Amino acid sequence: MFWVHDPISHAKAFRCLDFNRLGPSRGLLFALMITFCSGSLVSQDRSDEESRAKPLRIDVSPFVGYRSSIYFPTVQNVQGQGPNVAFDAKPSYGLAVGRRLNEEDLIEIRWSRQKSNLHLQGSLTSGGSVVLDQIHGDFTHEYILDGWPVRARPFVTGSVGATHIGGENSGFTRFSFGLGGGIKIFFDRHLGLKMQAEWLPIVVNPEVVTVFCGGGCVVHLTATAVSQGEAMIGPVFRF
Repeated sequence: MFWVHDPISHAKAFRCLDFNRLGPSRGLLFALMITFCSGSLVSQDRSDEESRAKPLRIDVSPFVGYRSSIYFPTVQNVQGQGPNVAFDAKPSYGLAVGRRLNEEDLIEIRWSRQKSNLHLQGSLTSGGSVVLDQIHGDFTHEYILDGWPVRARPFVTGSVGATHIGGENSGFTRFSFGLGGGIKIFFDRHLGLKMQAEWLPIVVNPEVVTVFCGGGCVVHLTATAVSQGEAMIGPVFRF
């Protein structure tokens, strides 16, 4: 006599035995729990896949930096060529908020502020404290390069906007623009670090008449354009 092993019959017998041990109500509950858990896992997997596939369009970038000095050529009291007005190099800070057109191109609105001092070159007299506020539209292109780490992206940026320099007694607003570049390092899809350097000319023409020099004198700023540089660093939040 030969005994034939039938796995299907054994499986059916096991299921019957198992549910018989649990009882009708417990067996039904056990089956419902398995069905619910399986559905939850499938739903979670789909949610994770959709989250990874969803493009992140909004970038928010607070930053701190350092801006170089600015030297304004002048005509003091309208009597021949006068000394330069020096705008001292100081730390800066600001915020950029933008929207991505695609994964490599980004348009942002950036506000920067620098608190500094003005004085006439060669003079010990200070013109007092002034504040530089700058609002620019930034147009950035990031490079996703073969052979580079996936999370590292060099970029170039061009910007246009306006700069206001103001003190207690006077101030002026003029057109400004910028050219720069840097690198972004992303730790994950939502968080990164941006390092950037930029050249930021300010168009002074038409002539500015101000009293920055202290002591009540009038200074005419005569340059067509003056230059300033900025280096900055800060986190990048993507949504």
